[in-house]
Amino acid sequence: MLFRRREPDGLLERVRTYLWPRRSFSRSVQYFSKRILRLKATPHSVAAGVAAGVFASFFPLGFHFVIAAVICWVIAGNLVAAALGAVFFGNPLTFPLLWGASWETGKLILHERLPKHGPPEHLGEMMHTLSFAKLWHPILEPMLLGAVPLGLIFGLIFYGVTRWGMTVFREQRQRRMAERAKKKPPHGGREVPAE
Repeated sequence: MLFRRREPDGLLERVRTYLWPRRSFSRSVQYFSKRILRLKATPHSVAAGVAAGVFASFFPLGFHFVIAAVICWVIAGNLVAAALGAVFFGNPLTFPLLWGASWETGKLILHERLPKHGPPEHLGEMMHTLSFAKLWHPILEPMLLGAVPLGLIFGLIFYGVTRWGMTVFREQRQRRMAERAKKKPPHGGREVPAE
């Protein structure tokens, strides 16, 4: 391969670059924003896809792409934009924050039915045996109930920002193309021979 490293990265280096980019987070944000802005779809479709991906990132069960795809189908969103939104917003660095916020919001919604001491004592044992019935009431129910309002709020915010960004980006690109067309000489820059 032409641009391959002489010494491939080891496991620890690959994990480190997955969690913390080599250059910076701003470069990663620029990359994802350019990928989203250059999608060939309507501004509504792209913005709805990003909003669906952001909404799905709050859910704890791990079916983010399935949830985002279903929501995209319902609101006529772009599936590629949904995948990009889900990957950008929901990643190993943000999942603890998203799921913690979902759980706390769910506890506020279910304030009367949850114990006041936080998670149950045998949470590690329940997670190890993965007993869905034991996990439902103390953990999953509050997380799912809390994910819906947070996902809606952040999804609407990202919808507005993405739609505005798509509109501005396309207007600027059309303006640049019109300026280039004015500067270009007629007939592709060739002189027309006299008859």
